[in-house]
Amino acid sequence: MAVNTAEYQAELSMSTWHNLIQQMETKVNSVMLGQEEIVRLMMIATLSRGHILLEGDVGVGKTTLLKTVAELIGGSFERIEGTVDLMPHDLIYYTYINKEGKPAVDAGPILKHGNDLSIFFFNEINRARPQVHSLLLRIMAERSVTAFNKTHHFPHLQVFADRNSIEKDETFELPAAARDRFMMELKVKQPESQALLTQLMFNTIYHDADRLIDSVSKDVLNFKDLNQVAATIQSTIDASPLIQDYAYHLCRALRQPDSYGITLSDVDMKSLIKGGMGPRGISYLAKAARVNAWIKGRTAIVPEDFHSVLSSCAKHRIFLNPAYDFNRDQIIDELIHAVLNTIQAP
Repeated sequence: MAVNTAEYQAELSMSTWHNLIQQMETKVNSVMLGQEEIVRLMMIATLSRGHILLEGDVGVGKTTLLKTVAELIGGSFERIEGTVDLMPHDLIYYTYINKEGKPAVDAGPILKHGNDLSIFFFNEINRARPQVHSLLLRIMAERSVTAFNKTHHFPHLQVFADRNSIEKDETFELPAAARDRFMMELKVKQPESQALLTQLMFNTIYHDADRLIDSVSKDVLNFKDLNQVAATIQSTIDASPLIQDYAYHLCRALRQPDSYGITLSDVDMKSLIKGGMGPRGISYLAKAARVNAWIKGRTAIVPEDFHSVLSSCAKHRIFLNPAYDFNRDQIIDELIHAVLNTIQAP
């Protein structure tokens, strides 16, 4: 039988990418001890071309993790600090007095690299005002912005952001629309293992984050190929009718748990949910499941692929009745667990 050269080359190329992703995970895990699950989810979001929001306590390594992944992806990288006085135009341009003593305008962090911008890192995003969030929302959704009477496109852009969950002074909660633009919200916790914590405490290589990041290889991936690789994964990983039906009921049960007979202790299930995953969220879930299947070496989605990504894709898209917000994280974790135990997998 004749070999289709184009198909063979495509399979070879995807096999190469599979190896590169494994190398990248290994390198990130050498920097971030005990965060294997978070690193895998970041790889899934990157190969789905989705934006990522990290949350966690102070000093758990959120910034180090994001910077390490950005270095390995390659391309132009820009970072901005969330502050209470940050204004939307600070993302687009900045003004200054030039050598001739005259006012001048230069491109800001979003514009200065043109369409080669690969990673835009927004540090402590919840310190920025809602006006800044609104502009970022468009950039994330459309990968474009209008400035200087021209629309600028960023085809390779992925937004990384982080926020700490401790400080509340001079912070602004992200609106639902902005949070929905992030494919995943990932909670970074410190390792529980005594061996890992001892190593972080006494192994001096982990005491200098910048030096540690510099020690990893740069540009392991070709950022300009990521869009095509992501599209190839989505078009080649199969989702059977049974799997599609299973995914539908998972999403519907998270939005209408009472319709599936799901109960939680001391919770009125009929009034629990104010809003759930919309079309964007459920499409992100399907994309993430396909990528997880590809990373695992499968050619079709199985239920476990949804189990691996459901919480990170769904949790920040579930909105509760305010009466239950005081215990939000625990209730949503219990809800997701109950849904997975209730909806029968094919």
